[in-house]
Amino acid sequence: MSNKLKKTKSAGRFGARYGKRPRTRLVKVEEKQRQKQKCPFCEKLGVKRLSKGIWSCPKCKKKFASNTYYLD
Repeated sequence: MSNKLKKTKSAGRFGARYGKRPRTRLVKVEEKQRQKQKCPFCEKLGVKRLSKGIWSCPKCKKKFASNTYYLD
């Protein structure tokens, strides 16, 4: 078997389907969404996404609703 030539990151699960541009856009969104975000209440990094639009901060124990993929 041959080695992979290109890194596909999280969009590799789609294989050759859907084209390059939608897969690269998806990778950008997913990388940003999985980063730890800054809490709007305590101003510390650590907010994680629980599900669509629901975020929680482990430091100040707050759970709140905001944007779907990442906080502004």
